[in-house]
Amino acid sequence: MDGSHLIGKKNLSSPNSWNKAYFYLMTQQLGQLSLLVREYDEAITYYTQTLGFELLEDTQLSETKRWVRISPPGSTCHLLLAKAANEAQIAQIGHQAGGRVFLFLYTDDFYRDYENYRSKGVEFIREPARESFGIVSVFKDLYGNLWDLIEQKV
Repeated sequence: MDGSHLIGKKNLSSPNSWNKAYFYLMTQQLGQLSLLVREYDEAITYYTQTLGFELLEDTQLSETKRWVRISPPGSTCHLLLAKAANEAQIAQIGHQAGGRVFLFLYTDDFYRDYENYRSKGVEFIREPARESFGIVSVFKDLYGNLWDLIEQKV
């Protein structure tokens, strides 16, 4: 099949033109990211009570494994809380991005969330700054992962 049913009357005779057309029409988005945690319940408590995320699912899969998904309210991208299962994974808890900011949390009201998080003991390691893209500050989660809290410039 030449893919013409996807594009209508576009000429898809060469592989390169078909690939470009295919990717032009394709829609993708990140659905979920896996985040290594020490214990399920402590992670659920932190992300729901401290950061205000929603617990979307908590399904027991075995004696030691659960399928736990959380998300900021209204987000289409979710975090899968994955309990570290061996020494190599345990060593990576809090270091999944090699010391760089790992996750970017967008907000519609930076100072509301910044003050709320600070009042709940969240450690900010970079004070709020106005950048070309908006207001940003960096915080650590309970495992040491770095997050940007960002209110995008409109």
